[in-house]
Amino acid sequence: MWLINTALRRPITILILVIGIALCSILALIRMPVDIFPNLNLPVIYVAQPYGGMDPAQMEGYLVSYYECHFLYITGIEHVESKSIQNVGLIKLSCNRSWVRSWRSECQSQTPFSLSRLRSIAERKDRLRRRRRFTAPVAG
Repeated sequence: MWLINTALRRPITILILVIGIALCSILALIRMPVDIFPNLNLPVIYVAQPYGGMDPAQMEGYLVSYYECHFLYITGIEHVESKSIQNVGLIKLSCNRSWVRSWRSECQSQTPFSLSRLRSIAERKDRLRRRRRFTAPVAG
């Protein structure tokens, strides 16, 4: 109640306080650095490998680790993250910006190197899966 009484008795003081707060907020907004807002144009590729009947540990052991190993040898890949969930392995590939520019120009001219590399990885995985069918399981 005392705040309302003070505002009614001294309206000019309250008006100056409101204008001061508004000016300070505008000044703070102008001086705020731009780098607080993240850059959302990051070159990232997501690879999802569905495979029915496997739990996350099997997905990690049989498929995801194999993909991670081979993705590390592709030029332009900075970072590889993976997550294995029921029946699916998810792999996130972070790329260099310069590599993305060269990849776009390569896409316009011919089939990109990374696409052929992904195909060879899939073929190797199929061969490995066929080979594991004919070997005896190891008791663990």
